[in-house]
Amino acid sequence: MADEQTIRIKGTVVDVLRDAKFLVETEQGLEVVARAAGRMRRGRKIRILPGDTVEVDVSLYDPSKGRIVWRHK
Repeated sequence: MADEQTIRIKGTVVDVLRDAKFLVETEQGLEVVARAAGRMRRGRKIRILPGDTVEVDVSLYDPSKGRIVWRHK
């Protein structure tokens, strides 16, 4: 469930950065530096690669940062 201070946006992973961060380009053309959400990092074998379509929770206060909450096939 998304927080009231975030919005969920679909986007595509453009690049994998260091420290488990990803550069995601949203459908609106915004570039977001995002991290994988806690459930995705913990215990699951979910790999995020460039070209994957993902859903990102983006903060309303700083739209340049976000959290990847879902990876689409």
